[in-house]
Order: sequence, then structure tokens, then C-alpha cells
Amino acid sequence: MNPYPPKRRHLGQPVLILGLLLVTFLLSACGPAVVNPATREQANAFTTQAAAGQYRLQPGDELDIRFYYNPELNTSVLIRPDGRVSLPLANEVQAAGLSPSELTQRLRSAYEAELRRPELTVIVRSFNAQKVFVGGEVQAPGVIQAIGPMTVLQSVTQAGGFKESARVNEVLVIRRDPAAPTSNPIVIPVNIETVIDGTNTAEDIALLPYDVIYVPKSPIANVNKFVDQYIRQNIPFGFGLSYGFDFN
Repeated sequence: MNPYPPKRRHLGQPVLILGLLLVTFLLSACGPAVVNPATREQANAFTTQAAAGQYRLQPGDELDIRFYYNPELNTSVLIRPDGRVSLPLANEVQAAGLSPSELTQRLRSAYEAELRRPELTVIVRSFNAQKVFVGGEVQAPGVIQAIGPMTVLQSVTQAGGFKESARVNEVLVIRRDPAAPTSNPIVIPVNIETVIDGTNTAEDIALLPYDVIYVPKSPIANVNKFVDQYIRQNIPFGFGLSYGFDFN
């Protein structure tokens, strides 16, 4: 019988500190991905126009302005990033956020002081805004061309689907007011997990042009990354299993 007991590796304070760090990280990882999420009322305020069924002009759209009685004023313009267009006699006109028919009425009013019969029409020559951006824990992040209406889950599917590390219950939709593209965005968390299991399909909200869909890492993915970076790489033996074993 060996009179000498097995030697123990006394980790003491380092392991205690690492354990406390791990517990702290576990608790913080379970919190929400966004601190100040938008309410559904705020989100719906931006989607009311989209739900009306009329296309809303966006920066990058190319327009043809055609005058019935003053063809010399016919022109093609591109909606600038600030949402405006520059036209002869009418100067700067806000176009983004309006439907083509609403812009037609606005231009008629703008030209009334200059033309006797300001009859005109607005034709959308090319659509540049029918795209969304998908990033984070998806297989193929990038720009998604939205041909027709698109929801959050549809955009993620087109981006290759979720990674195993995705936080499916808190996907973030980052959105700007289409009528004020330079305004501060809002962040809308949606629970796609309840969409997939069928308990709340209303969470799969409709997207607007230029929406950014960001899929954060899940809490367990964050914990695994933390353990790998701060524990496994800093302890030269198997964490947890080696404590109390013979190192002879």
C-alpha cells in the first residue's frame, strides 16, 4: 500500500476566479441582445404605408417625369440618398416615402405657379430599393433582393438559414423610417423560434426596403466562446477534470 497519498493540484484562487467569471458570463449571456428595443406600435407606424398596397419610392429609384403639355420639361431623375429630387422650375422636392401618385400630386402643386396646365405623370423606371441586408449567425450573410413582399424568416432562408449558434428567439430587425432615411433607426426584436414551432406566426413580420436583419449568437454559443478563449487557453490541463488528480 502506498504510504504517500496522491498529490493534488491545488488550484485555489485562480479556479475560484475563473469560476466566478464563468457564472457572471452565463448570467449576462442570458440577457436580451438589444437594450432599448422598439415597441410593436413603433414598428407598425413604419409598415402602415407598406401594408396599404402602394409602392413607396426610395433613394436610388430612377424616375421619368413626363409633362403632357410641356414636353420640353420631360426629364429622368434619380432619388438621392436624402430622399429628394432636383427638377427644373420646382427645385428640391421630397420623393422618398411617397407613392408615385402622391409624388405626381406634389409636383402638380409645385408647378402650378409656373405652368398654365401642369399635367404630368411619374413613372418608376427602375427600382433600386427592393433589397434587405441579412447578417450575423446565418450561413450566407449579404444583400437579399426582395422580389415582392418578404418576411424575416424568408430573408434568413434566402441567406442559407440559421447557424447552430444563432439566437433564433431574438432576431433583430433594424429599420429606418422610409420617409426619412437619414433618421435614427429603430431595433425590432422578433422571436422566430415561435414562428418555426407555430405558436406565434405573427412574429414573422413583413420587411421594408433597406431593413437590416441581424441574427445574434445564442447564449450557449457566447459561453462556449468565453470558455475557449478565457479558460481552456489559460489552463494547461483539462479544466475541471484534472482538479484533485495525481500529477506524478
